[in-house]
Amino acid sequence: MLTVEKFEEASEVVHQVIQQTKLVYSDYFSRQTGNKVYFKPENMQLTGAYKLRGAYYKISTLSEEERQKGLITASAGNHAQGVAYAAKCYGVKAVIVMPTTTPLIKVERTKSYGAEVILYGDVYDEACAHALELADQEGYTFIHPFNDLAVATGQGTIAMEIIQELPLVDYILVPIGGGGLAAGVSTLAKLLNFHIKVIGVEPSGANCMQVSLKNEEVTTLPHVSTIADGTAVQTPGDLIFPYVQENIDDIITVNDDELIAAFLDMVENHKMIVENSGLLTVAALKHLNVKNKKIVSILSGGNMDVITMSSVVQHGLIQRDRIFTVSVRLPDRAGELVRVATVIANQQGNIIKLDHNQFVSTNRNAAVELKITMEAFGTEHKQQIMKALKAAGYEMQMVTANL
Repeated sequence: MLTVEKFEEASEVVHQVIQQTKLVYSDYFSRQTGNKVYFKPENMQLTGAYKLRGAYYKISTLSEEERQKGLITASAGNHAQGVAYAAKCYGVKAVIVMPTTTPLIKVERTKSYGAEVILYGDVYDEACAHALELADQEGYTFIHPFNDLAVATGQGTIAMEIIQELPLVDYILVPIGGGGLAAGVSTLAKLLNFHIKVIGVEPSGANCMQVSLKNEEVTTLPHVSTIADGTAVQTPGDLIFPYVQENIDDIITVNDDELIAAFLDMVENHKMIVENSGLLTVAALKHLNVKNKKIVSILSGGNMDVITMSSVVQHGLIQRDRIFTVSVRLPDRAGELVRVATVIANQQGNIIKLDHNQFVSTNRNAAVELKITMEAFGTEHKQQIMKALKAAGYEMQMVTANL
């Protein structure tokens, strides 16, 4: 049972290893939504995510014999680091099975805590099945990332800290993958104040909990597809499902494009790196049809590799018309390139890439293609540049930006 007493015990235990993640007020998102928005920055934890809470508390409840057998788990990264770090604290062996799609930074950091890492399967569920096989073969003690009441209790300590710091909180937004965090946070929040609304947030391409709640039973998705790798789960946990059923007030789903926009917002307005799964609750803010409420978005993690980060930034800039590409037809004669560049410069556009194709037509005097990739301040500025090019007599069309 998830009880207040167990949550209090877990809170005392996890405070031996966690960072104090005080709420961060967001002036930007408060103005955007008409509410008072706060972030619970679990991306600032020692292992870069909230998962250390559940892993450490779970291991504390094991017998010495269970710990000495060695620990094994499956994870897309954050639970892996939590178990690896906790195992190191207890001086026991940890074996982590991670999907082959796990970002390199999560793999390397897990290894840095002394764990043995095995890459297996394309999604979490395949990695988990392999970890269970190894547990049977080698006698390891399995630490489930979400379908475990002790793990969920450890994660739920986040709700205690939120309510202690903001007693009159109206809404708590919590990311959902398998459901451990959602079960812990929502259960404790309701135990402490039944009037608090707890909203789960899932990727639209991996909404296993939403589908399960609709079907009123644990349901496995045929496949998942999302850039939020930490929540790319096909089947929610059956042990924690009843707690989510009882205590989650609603579920919001967001698409990958919304996560990309949220990443840019967090970097530019809060100078904060949050991984895609942690951005779910940020992207969900605009879906809440409420005003003048105190809202806490849980930022579940910040473990994002640089390559993924670069890709998300580029896509975000393109998505917001701050980078765009046009194809312009012009005669192949001296001075035309300068003339085009001058038109753009006069509108304060910044050219970052040119692709000049002289062979688009057999009649080079009639048409040469020039693809121009440039920076703008946004959609209005982009339209201003396009209008100036058209006024200068250039035929053009938009093409997909390729950096």
